[in-house]
Amino acid sequence: MDQETTERRTARRFTMALPLLVRFTHNGNVEEKVAQTRDVSFRGVYFVTDTPPEEGSAVELVLTLPQQITLAGDVRIRCFANIVRVETHEEQRGVAAQIDRYEFMPAAA
Repeated sequence: MDQETTERRTARRFTMALPLLVRFTHNGNVEEKVAQTRDVSFRGVYFVTDTPPEEGSAVELVLTLPQQITLAGDVRIRCFANIVRVETHEEQRGVAAQIDRYEFMPAAA
């Protein structure tokens, strides 16, 4: 089946390298990995990490929008997402996650 690929994105993507904390369950244990975003939209995120969660798994992502973007100080956002794709890029893995919901986290005191 060699059909034309249909663009499924309905939200504008922004190319941004932002720090990202990824929390997921692996073999019954909660793991936390540091990653970096490549693309971000309000419906999803693509990030790069050395140890990705499995495709189809649920994850919690915490990303920080820096003051340069918000113009009002760093803003942390917690996202609840599902992993839809994992790709190999040399020693790193590219991970596409679909965001189900998100919430703004209170500023650190």
